[in-house]
Amino acid sequence: MRVLLAEDHRVLARTIATGLRRQAMAVDLAVSGDEAERMCLLTDYDVLILDRDLPVMTGDEVCRRLRELTDPPRILMLTAAGEITDKVYGLTALGADDYLTKPFDFAELVARIRTLSRRPSKTPRVVLRHEGITLDRARHEVSVDGRPLELTPKEFAVLHLLMEARGAVVPHGELVRTVWDENLDPRTNAVRVVISRLRRKLGDPGLITADKGQGYRLCD
Repeated sequence: MRVLLAEDHRVLARTIATGLRRQAMAVDLAVSGDEAERMCLLTDYDVLILDRDLPVMTGDEVCRRLRELTDPPRILMLTAAGEITDKVYGLTALGADDYLTKPFDFAELVARIRTLSRRPSKTPRVVLRHEGITLDRARHEVSVDGRPLELTPKEFAVLHLLMEARGAVVPHGELVRTVWDENLDPRTNAVRVVISRLRRKLGDPGLITADKGQGYRLCD
């Protein structure tokens, strides 16, 4: 297993690295955020242990940048910020895979690293783009030509499915199952209403088209 430890506290970093190497892991060290990003671009790491309070570039910014890669390393945030709000922010807004607060038990760190390494290597893209539309899954943000849009959770989910399909038809039934649930009345016009609102907010009525009554897709 190839691990990158980004930690600017050199004594702590050496201690953690020594312990992980004894667990048969190959460990590289980075002492700043820009160094961690550069090393991840050059080497395919299985797991990145990322301190949030790094010099030059914060761990938060490193996490955001790496999440735009096609196949980023699994990221374990390691930080003294242990409030629930900090954890939620790290896991959702930043897109980290796991979050461990200092001080921590070394055995728990090892267990979390091994769990992360077993996850599939290919991860869904966090930032999707289509015809000037940018959708950031981690931050839950959408913009058109740089202009931020305010979308409801249903509108965001529908647009996300359409952008993931990359122009292919997303069946009506898949939209209902994924965005709503099986209890939705099949006779309702809920999907059509959300599609109509999306077209209006995106500023292009022809961008989302109905495909012969089978479903919807994004057009170029």
